[in-house]
Amino acid sequence: MSRAETVPQGAAVAAGRPRAGAAGYAALFTSELVMTFRRARTIAMLGILAALPVLIGVVVRVHTGGSRGEGPAFVAQVTQNGLFLVFTALAVTLPVFLPMTVGVVAGDAIAGEAATGTLRYLLVAPAGRTRLLAAKFTAALVFCLAATGVVALSALATGAALFPLGEVTLLSGDAIGVGEALLRAVLVAGVVALSLAGLVAVGLFVSTLTGSGIAAMATTVVLVITVQILDSFPQLHAVQPFLFTHRWLSFSDLLRERMYWDGVLENLGLQAVYVAVFGSAAWARFTGRDITV
Repeated sequence: MSRAETVPQGAAVAAGRPRAGAAGYAALFTSELVMTFRRARTIAMLGILAALPVLIGVVVRVHTGGSRGEGPAFVAQVTQNGLFLVFTALAVTLPVFLPMTVGVVAGDAIAGEAATGTLRYLLVAPAGRTRLLAAKFTAALVFCLAATGVVALSALATGAALFPLGEVTLLSGDAIGVGEALLRAVLVAGVVALSLAGLVAVGLFVSTLTGSGIAAMATTVVLVITVQILDSFPQLHAVQPFLFTHRWLSFSDLLRERMYWDGVLENLGLQAVYVAVFGSAAWARFTGRDITV
C-alpha cells in the first residue's frame, strides 16, 4: 500500500474528537503501528529477513551433508542441533540486514510523512508533536522486535526441519536442555532487538532533518554502514566503544553456562545514551520545525 493511500487514516486521527492522556497516545500509536506494518515495503523486508535463515540452513546442510561434527566449529554447532541456527541467524543478520531494515523504517518515520503531505494532517491531532514523535519511535521499536522475532522463528523452523533437535552445546562447552535453550533464544532475540534502539533514535533524528523520505532512509542506511566500517579499524580503538554498533554481538556472552551480563549491560546502556541524545535532538528539531508541506 502506498503512503498516499494511508492519508485517510492519518486524517481520521487528526479529525477525531480530542483525546488526552494515555487514550490519546494509544490511538496515535495504534495508527502508526498499523501504517508501519501495512506498507508493502515493510512486508517485503520482513519476508527477506524470514528467507535468510532458510538460506543459511540450506547452505549449511548442503555444505556439510548434514553430518554431525563436520565443517567449522560454529557451523558444526548447527549441524549437531537445529536450535543453534537461531543464534547463528541472529549473528549473521545483526551486522547488516537487521540494521538496514530498521534504518529504512526509522528514516522514513517523519520524512516520509512530509514527502507525501500527510504530516500536516497528523499535526492537527490533539496529541501534538511530542506524542506523535514518541508514537513513531515506539512503533519503530516494535518493528525491531518483529524483525528480530521473524528471524528467530524462521531459524527455529528451518533448524527443526533440517537438523536434529536435542540438548544444545553452549560456547562454554556445557550442554542445556531444549526448554532452557528456547528460553535463551528468546532472551537473545530480546537483547538483539533492544540493541537496535540507538539506531532507531538516530534514524528518527535524520528523518526530522529532511522532507525527503528516500534521502532520510538512504542517509540512515549509509550511516549504519559507515559506523560498521569505522568499528573495524584497529586504529580507531579509542572511539569504537562509543559507536552504537560496537557491542551488538555481546549477546554471545549469554550462550554460556554462566551468563556474563557485563557486555550486554554496557551495550544496552550505550543504546540508552543514544536514545536520550538523538531522541532529544529529534524532539528539538521536530517541535521547532515549520511544516510547510
